[in-house]
Amino acid sequence: MKKRHPVRKTICVLLILMLCAAMSVGIFYGVKGYQMYQDAISLSSIEDRVDKIRGEEDFTKYSEMTDFYINAVISVEDHRFREHKGIDLIALCRAFWADIRSMSFREGGSTITQQLAKNLLFTQDKNLERKAAEVFAVMEIEAEYSKEEIFELYVNTASFGSGYEGIYAASTGYFGKIPSELTDYEAVVLAGVPNAPSVYAPGVDEGLVSLRAQQVLRSMVRNEVITQAEMDGMM
Repeated sequence: MKKRHPVRKTICVLLILMLCAAMSVGIFYGVKGYQMYQDAISLSSIEDRVDKIRGEEDFTKYSEMTDFYINAVISVEDHRFREHKGIDLIALCRAFWADIRSMSFREGGSTITQQLAKNLLFTQDKNLERKAAEVFAVMEIEAEYSKEEIFELYVNTASFGSGYEGIYAASTGYFGKIPSELTDYEAVVLAGVPNAPSVYAPGVDEGLVSLRAQQVLRSMVRNEVITQAEMDGMM
């Protein structure tokens, strides 16, 4: 009988140990995340939180936003939003690889549904426990609400800097217009703000605002929402 090479045997053992360790970590944070999710909904259910947001005077419905704004947000934040079930595994793996390379936790791979879950239930702190908790919240949100409802809830709870919470406050605060009156370029600017409100909010640094707007437009070109010529005409 042919003996297994000792180096190959060692590698196999190490791989098995790494897999077991990864599973143990996953189970550990999965349990802690589930407990965090349960603690959050025990204070107030997702349904109750949604009803409260919808009851606010300035709540903006999906039909009250321009198509250009909607497409800009989806393109730059979560371009597979309409196809996935709340978790984008491709984006998640890409973000995980970027985190490993940078030895940080900067990339989240968060979908719009995950960001809504965070806005509804959790803090903005980045940690594995909260990311695990998001998964349980996302499953409930995706089961109970349509994509249009999820989108409108997200932009009504997003932070736009300068004390503006939600698309209505940002639109009227920055441009003196209700969301349905935004120009395409104004829509692009606001679509880019929630990624880093303290940096990309209008009035903070117009150079950075312009650069972020270009990023949003490039994402729209890449996702074939607009053409390169249309982008060039806006800049």
